[in-house]
Amino acid sequence: MLAAGKEKTMKCFNWFNDLSSILTLDLATAAVEETEPESMEFLANELGDKVEKLSQISWKEMFERYVPVVCDYLLRIALVLVIFFVGRKLIKNIVSLCDQALKRHGMEVTVRRFFCNVINALGYICMLGILLQTVGLTATSLTALVASAGVAVGLALQGSLSNFAGGVLILLMKPFVIGDYIVQGNTEGTVKEIGLVYTELITADNRLIVIPNGTLIDSSIVNVTATGKRRLELSVGIGYKSDLKKAKEVLIRLGENDPARDLENPVNVFVSELAESSVNLGLHVWVSSSEYWNAKWRLTENIKMAFDEEGIEIPFKQVEISVTKM
Repeated sequence: MLAAGKEKTMKCFNWFNDLSSILTLDLATAAVEETEPESMEFLANELGDKVEKLSQISWKEMFERYVPVVCDYLLRIALVLVIFFVGRKLIKNIVSLCDQALKRHGMEVTVRRFFCNVINALGYICMLGILLQTVGLTATSLTALVASAGVAVGLALQGSLSNFAGGVLILLMKPFVIGDYIVQGNTEGTVKEIGLVYTELITADNRLIVIPNGTLIDSSIVNVTATGKRRLELSVGIGYKSDLKKAKEVLIRLGENDPARDLENPVNVFVSELAESSVNLGLHVWVSSSEYWNAKWRLTENIKMAFDEEGIEIPFKQVEISVTKM
């Protein structure tokens, strides 16, 4: 069928070539009719040969020769449209089934989205190959086209390939997931979305930060919320003349009564340093990761209020100066 179509196409091309030759010769004749007689005679002979050749083809013969070619191409176009719309619907259904299957196995949404995107891309690549073969492109030409496109895309996206590889590693190794609070260098925030090229963070003041995955995978990442709980560390100084035992009792009471405290771990209060102007006490309380900042601010305020009620001094820095008279 393909060979017959090519033969009919060549015949159609030859006919249009003859017709265009007549038009070209006619224009050339008008250009040289007032110049050289020999050129005029040559063009007239050529024009006569072309007209005679076309006159031998009847309208019926033209209809029988070229209508099948047109019908063949119309059939190919219709077939391409059918394959495209049916293939698109089929790819959509396959991606949906794969997403549901991965969801039943408990796979995270970011990993499911990644695999669904890969399946979707492979489906369209296969459909493109079928469409190209339908319009008459051979397998050799298709392979050369795909290879050339691959080289071009690889060169154009050379800088982004490391980010893509980083995204794949993050999705597979899971150093963090959506909802985790991470720290990378001077940047920190809650993970909003993990893409194939970029990862989006939301900071505490609601700013959106976009970090390339290549940067994340090549640097140290602190996942603050990975374990579900954090140790809250506070330090407060009291005067040397204040009641140390009472101050420790107040800190223990405040730590144990805080609503964010993790009951599995005890509250720890200790003397961390004998400083120049104060006795520094340390307070360690394990709290839920999601309540870390609220607990820190609440305990800091409660410590100040409780020390004021108990008459425990929180001193400022003092310097003693002695003067010697000469």
